[in-house]
Amino acid sequence: MKKLIFSMATLLTITAVFAFSVAQKWAITDKYSIKFSSSEVAGIFKTFSGNIDFDEQNPAASKFDVTIDVNSINTGNGLQNKHAKGAEWFDAAKYPAIKYTSKKIVKAGAAYQVTGDMTIKGVTKEYTIPFTFKKAGAGATFNGSFTVNRSDFKIGKPGGDVGEQIKIDVAVPVTKG
Repeated sequence: MKKLIFSMATLLTITAVFAFSVAQKWAITDKYSIKFSSSEVAGIFKTFSGNIDFDEQNPAASKFDVTIDVNSINTGNGLQNKHAKGAEWFDAAKYPAIKYTSKKIVKAGAAYQVTGDMTIKGVTKEYTIPFTFKKAGAGATFNGSFTVNRSDFKIGKPGGDVGEQIKIDVAVPVTKG
């Protein structure tokens, strides 16, 4: 009988620990904004999707796995969009997605930092992205801003008219999934 009670207590303890370490699933709404800008070009990506599991009380249990559709690039200029999708720049035919998968998420003051692998044009680099998380009713919004060196991912030729540093501003509203 003691073994049965001990086994049940152990099972309940493990279940309780697991229940508290699983992050909340969040569904990305269609109101997201993925903007980019440099000295000579700016625009947005219109298609963004992925899975977000996030617990603000336990960021270590959280995970981001998101994708941007390269073909959804919009600079406001049709010819420029076509050029950006071409082989010299994003090569959207061969590399249709930009992917980011988190490795770890930590609290950083009043905000957070996610470190993960970003893959663009077949090149994967580790990036740490600072972000905030603000709840509003049944939803919330993730906001982040960071810089990517386009030459690290072989986007365009080094130098030229477009700056090397591309600023990325992300706003991702979510609802409980």
